[in-house]
Amino acid sequence: MGLGLSLAPDVAALAQAPAKVAPAKIEPAKVAPVKIGVLNDRSGVYADISGEGSVVAARMAVEDFRPRARDLVVEVVAGDHQNKPTVGAALARAWYDREGVDAIFDVPTSSVALAVHEVTRERNKVFVDSGAGTADLTGPQCSPNTVHWTFDTVALANGTGGAMVKRGGDTWFFVTADYAFGEAVQRDTTALILRHGGQVLGSIKTPFPASDFAPALRQAQASGAKVIGLANAGGDTIGAVREAARLRLTEGGQALAGLLIFSSDIHSLTPRVAQGLVLTEPFYWDLNDATRTFSDRFARLFGGRKPTAAQAGVYAGVLHYLKAVADLRSAQDGGRVVARMKELPTDDPLFGKGVIRADGRKIHDMYLFEVKKPAESRGEWDLYKTLATIPGSEAFRPLDQGGCPLVVKAAQAEGGRP
Repeated sequence: MGLGLSLAPDVAALAQAPAKVAPAKIEPAKVAPVKIGVLNDRSGVYADISGEGSVVAARMAVEDFRPRARDLVVEVVAGDHQNKPTVGAALARAWYDREGVDAIFDVPTSSVALAVHEVTRERNKVFVDSGAGTADLTGPQCSPNTVHWTFDTVALANGTGGAMVKRGGDTWFFVTADYAFGEAVQRDTTALILRHGGQVLGSIKTPFPASDFAPALRQAQASGAKVIGLANAGGDTIGAVREAARLRLTEGGQALAGLLIFSSDIHSLTPRVAQGLVLTEPFYWDLNDATRTFSDRFARLFGGRKPTAAQAGVYAGVLHYLKAVADLRSAQDGGRVVARMKELPTDDPLFGKGVIRADGRKIHDMYLFEVKKPAESRGEWDLYKTLATIPGSEAFRPLDQGGCPLVVKAAQAEGGRP
């Protein structure tokens, strides 16, 4: 006996009709995880300038960028280069080759920055420097993989050096840290002094880091120079300024010019010791409402300390880097990411609107400050009064004067001159 099966007409029709499958939801292509390395001095003379504070700034930038809303996953790692080029280069290679780091940020100490700069070029990754000063990063040694964000030795020379010469400081003696930054800032400030008809009466190199500045400062004092230029930074600058105060150099009529000073240095020195010192910075926490809002938030995360210019540069650089990565949907090709960073106008709450030039130099205003007298300071971090705003076009070296091969190449591609 056979088994018969009958279907209702509507069920039979469904069985014979082709199945209707709901269209698959097409997810946007996700970007591979982005890994950022903050490489700096975490325990030495530059730890207060950058150190853990730069890591805090990088994480703030990632949070503010809201990467998950853009299908990005971003990780921040940190390393200590100990102010040694060999250590910095080795860490950069390990990060790039084995740990998947796509970009390195900060890197104070010019000799270390130059070493990381070369490793980054070799590996076709991204280097955004905010802590080192040498203008060589965007000069003859410029790279399609490097952006120099915050300041450089030319801008420092134009700011502090230019201000001191205008005030009649036409004879100088340099106390110079014996490494790449010290040599570069002395070189660039000397060029400015000579251009304005001044003289350099002498210089002395000090070890890096140095523990005793008395012999060097006594030699500077004996030179009779109107200005003693401190071509150093961080703990070295703090030590030199303290020793100069002990020797009462300024009471004898000589002026002291700190060619690279950060707010953390002045906070450590206090206005009582540093009052009247003229300096140049691209950022100060109390410049405007936006810098104050950011700095108050930073201080809540970092033990009440206000951010330095180097730490602010890390924040702004990370933000702009992530914009380029999100735009390209990839962080894999470092040269392509830097090229996109140069195409996109920069705009952030700390440095405002700006551009990144063909040579990798980030252009923004610089500020000439004077350290307040104790009676003028209203609180622990109320350190500076603003003397002048120096437009970025005047502060930094003209594009055609740095000898960067990228500038020549770009000009040739456009059929013109740099």
